[in-house]
Order: sequence, then C-alpha cells, then structure tokens
Amino acid sequence: MNVESIVNALLGVVWSPYLVVLCLLAGLYFSVRTRFIQLRALPDMLRLVFRHERSDAGVSPFQALSLSLSSRVGVGNIAGVAMAIAFGGPGAILWMWVVAFLGASSAFIESTLAQIYKDRDAGGQYRGGPAYYIEKGLGQRWYAVLFALVAVLAGAMLAGTQSNAITSAVNEAWDVPVVFTTGALLVALGAILVGGVRRIAGVAQWLVPLMAIAYLLVAAMVMVLNADKVPEIAGLVLRSAFGMDAAFGAMIGTAIQWGVRRGVLSNEAGMGSGAHPAAAAEVSHPVKQGLVQSFSVYIDTMVVCSATAFLILSTGLYNVYDPAVNGIPDDARLLLGNLPGVEAGPRFVQHAVESALPGFGRSFVALAILPFAFTTILALYYMAETNISYLCRDRPMPWVMGGFQLLFLLATGYSALNSATVAWSLGDIGVGLMSWLNILAILLLQKPALAALRDYEHHRRLGTDPLFDPHRLGVRNTCAWER
Repeated sequence: MNVESIVNALLGVVWSPYLVVLCLLAGLYFSVRTRFIQLRALPDMLRLVFRHERSDAGVSPFQALSLSLSSRVGVGNIAGVAMAIAFGGPGAILWMWVVAFLGASSAFIESTLAQIYKDRDAGGQYRGGPAYYIEKGLGQRWYAVLFALVAVLAGAMLAGTQSNAITSAVNEAWDVPVVFTTGALLVALGAILVGGVRRIAGVAQWLVPLMAIAYLLVAAMVMVLNADKVPEIAGLVLRSAFGMDAAFGAMIGTAIQWGVRRGVLSNEAGMGSGAHPAAAAEVSHPVKQGLVQSFSVYIDTMVVCSATAFLILSTGLYNVYDPAVNGIPDDARLLLGNLPGVEAGPRFVQHAVESALPGFGRSFVALAILPFAFTTILALYYMAETNISYLCRDRPMPWVMGGFQLLFLLATGYSALNSATVAWSLGDIGVGLMSWLNILAILLLQKPALAALRDYEHHRRLGTDPLFDPHRLGVRNTCAWER
C-alpha cells in the first residue's frame, strides 16, 4: 500500500457515519439544553463582539474573535465548499448550514468552558482550550494529554492544506514557481510567529475583516449579475439535500456526509480549535466570549461559505462525481460535467468568477486565498503552540518552542511543495480525531457551562454587567478567575 492508500483508509475509519451523527446530535442536544442560545442571544452577540476589554494577560474579545475567524475562514470556505459540491452534490450546502446552526451551540459550550478553566502561562498570558478543561473539569490528565498531542499534529496537518492552496493558487494565477512562493511564505510566517499571540492577534484583527469584506463584495457583484437564478438554486439545494432531485437523487447519504465534514472543517464547531483563542480573551464573564465565538460560526458558514456556494451554483460551472463509482479517473465517473478536466477545489470558483467578470477570476481567487490561508496558518500555529505549552505545564523551555516553530514551518513547507490530495486527507483526519475527543469531553463537562449561562442571564435580567464568581456556582479549579 502506498501512503495515499493508508491515509484514505484512516480517513474512512475516523470519518465514519458515527462521527457525522455525533456532530449533528451533539449540536441538537446543546441547542435544546441552552434553549437555542444561538438564536436567543443574537443581539448580545453583536453587542459583545466590539467590546474592548483587554489586559496584560489577555487580548480583547474582538481580537480573540479575529483569531478564531482566522482559523475558521480559510481555504475551506473556497476549496472546501467546491469539494462538498463536487462529491456530495449541491445538497451538501444545506447540510453545511445545518451543522453550522446546530454547531453554534457546541461552539458556545466549548468556548465558555475554555474561559472558565483558562490559566496563565509563565509569561502571564492566558492559555486554555480542551486540554485544560478536560484536566481541570473532568480530572483526566491522560485524556487531556491525548487531546493535546492530537491537536499539535492536527495543527501541522491542517496548516499543510492551507500552504498547498496558496502555492497552487499563485502558480495557477501568475505562473510563479511553487518553490519561490513557499520560501516567501515561510519567511513571512517565521517573522510573525516569534511575536507570540499578541502579534498573531494584531495581524488577524486587521487582515481577517478586510479579506472577508473584499471576498463578499465580489460575491455580491456576481449575485447581482445572476439574481434571476436565486430561486432555481434554492430549489436545487433543497431537492438535492433530501434526495429528490432527478440528477442527484441517490446522493442523500453522501450529501449529508460531505456537508457535515466540510461544515465542521470550515466552521470548526465542536472540534475544539475555537476554544483556544476564546480562552485568550479578557472578559468579565465566560459566557461573553462563548457568545462571541458562537457568532463566528455564523460568519464563517452562513455568510462566507454561502457566498462561495452561490458563486459556483449560479454559474453552473462545477462537476459532480458519482459516489458509487471508484477506482477510475474522475472524468469517467461524472454525474454532472460542466468543467471536464478541472480538479475539484479553488478552480471551480476561479471559473465561476471568470464567467461573470472576464479577466478577473483567476487573480481574484488567488488574492482571496492568500490572506484566507495565511491567517488560518497563524491560528493553527497558535492552537498547536497552546497545546505544546499545556504539555510543558505552561513553562516550556525556549528551545522547546523554538524547535516546535522550526518543525511547524518545515511541515507547512513540505505540504506546500507536494500533493494536495494527501494534505487534505491528513487535515480531515486531524479534524475528525479532535472532534471525537472534544465532543465527548464537552458532553461529559457541560454542567459548568450551563451554570455559567444561567448566571449570566440572571445578571442580564437584573440589568447589571455579569461578573463571574466560580465559588458562587460551585465550580472548582478556576485558577485565572480566583486570582
């Protein structure tokens, strides 16, 4: 067996139908337990996003949101959506929306827990995430160490998907040699990574909003040009999602699987990655950042992913592959072949934009991917670094962090120079393993988050600014709050 066969076999085990069901049911369960906080608290989410609380130990809620969106809004919003349509049909988009809506409640629980159980590292900076709340809340050090190790590996794997997309897009748009782009990427990353979380958050808070706005403006232009096709597209997505479309009727299972997988990879709800930047925020109550992080799921999937889906579907420039046929070239198993010979991924979007705005598509998508993927790599590094810090009891030796930075850059560079197929499969494996471990953990450790939510809502009813007192709620091992 070659490496690709081994990776695909592992992917099939990790992303079995059981994980798809777990993601959906966990989101539904938390939605019910929080009384659909993702809907009830929308005004609070919008208000809290722009609060400017910060300290020497923590970043502002907006900076934490930007860092979280750096991870969520990435190549998955372009290439991931295209791949969901190619392998799951147009109906996969509906299931991405479903997992985002339900997953917003999972994101709320994990981010609130990250705030409750955050700690300070040797430099006085807030650190937190699943490994911290698993150990402090569940008292299971071995489980926390396992998650931390998986998160470090997943960070490097996922960074490879982003770097590969950057080099491929730049080469496709401007014929720049992959080696040159990889070298420039690693130099830029190295300069930022040595500055720690504040430099990463500082870059993210400016770059993420600008890149998202620019991408959405171009998507809006294409939407205006194809406004008459909106009803047709909505009907196609609905029919395909439930197996009622003549062309894609047999793909309902594949649509659900690809929609959930790409939805989780894109918005990361339940995966645990968003909990790391959530813990770095300076807030007076954990629920505040839980609500902010929940809102980021909407921005990622309901807004940015939906824009990509409309770009592709409104122009009709995409392929859909028959899931029942394997082992032959892609073009020989097409259910719909409007772009024969074109690999599923960013090129679908390039052709879509090019058809509406001639001479602009390739360069635009390349320019969009650059900041999308670059900031995602920064956020993935922060996630991995946080777990390295946890494994070293928040007092890592300088040579440990320096060595890890070097290894992270080497892994990022290796994937940038090699096949995209293996890079994406490894990234999916990392997402799946983190999701298994984290969702099970927050199901076991939901009570402190739900108690914090009741406390927050009690303060809001009284008209006072919620202040968190863990002792009043009977929550223990909350070192950062006790100080």
